Amino acid sequence: MKPVINLGPAGSPTGNTLDGIAKVKELELQSMEVQFTHGIAMGIELAKQIGETAKAHGIELSVHAPYYINLASEEKEKIKASKLRILESCRRGHYFGTRRPAKIIFHPAYFGKRSKEEAFAMAKQEIEDMQDIIKKNNWNTILCPETTGKHSALGSLDEIIALAKDTKCSMCIDLAHLYARNNGKIDYDDVLGKAMTAKHIKHMHFHFSGINYSAKGELNHLVLDHNPDFKPFAQLLLKKKQDCTIISESPITWKDSLNMKRIFENLGHKF
Repeated sequence: MKPVINLGPAGSPTGNTLDGIAKVKELELQSMEVQFTHGIAMGIELAKQIGETAKAHGIELSVHAPYYINLASEEKEKIKASKLRILESCRRGHYFGTRRPAKIIFHPAYFGKRSKEEAFAMAKQEIEDMQDIIKKNNWNTILCPETTGKHSALGSLDEIIALAKDTKCSMCIDLAHLYARNNGKIDYDDVLGKAMTAKHIKHMHFHFSGINYSAKGELNHLVLDHNPDFKPFAQLLLKKKQDCTIISESPITWKDSLNMKRIFENLGHKF
């Protein structure tokens, strides 16, 4: 049986989320990630309309919560505000979920003056607390802490997998971030092999783009024809028959989603 592979852009290809869903369908892509990265301006009624439109077009939606999140801050008010941003993303994302809960992507924490172990323990506790709130509200969402591209942030592959296993949340693996964290090196077999040990996650969520980096990690995202190379990752997913969604975060998101689709098709995969 062939794997289910959904491709799509981070953000709307038209600049308008409602119109963007129709455009994603027209492009024969399967997914789109709604971007709340600089704040949440979307009202609940619009979220409902977006969810209905996505369901009508058969488009899977995920959400990227705001960047301004630190679940291990030394200031309690910043932790509280971070959780509120994630939960407000969940509140809207609830209306986006279809067969699977809508995935809510976020960068969990920065180390600051804390040890890695302390920051991890704090992020884990706050995720568990938010999961209780999600369950209480019956929101059709699931939290997805993301691998990060900077060494100053909680978000190595091992840390994100451990968070997912310990809390039974899902996760977002950003291959470009891992490439940057590892100074221009990535072993897809190792990444996917470790990710698959989180056996409660059946449908994985990935981000992919080219990336520019320094000794401190990620600098900025680049188009797909820069490193890391996408084709061997696509080959591995097909070999492992791994169901997944891959969101393009390149500067030309939807165009590179189509480039990813072409690579899969050239490998014999039919969407």
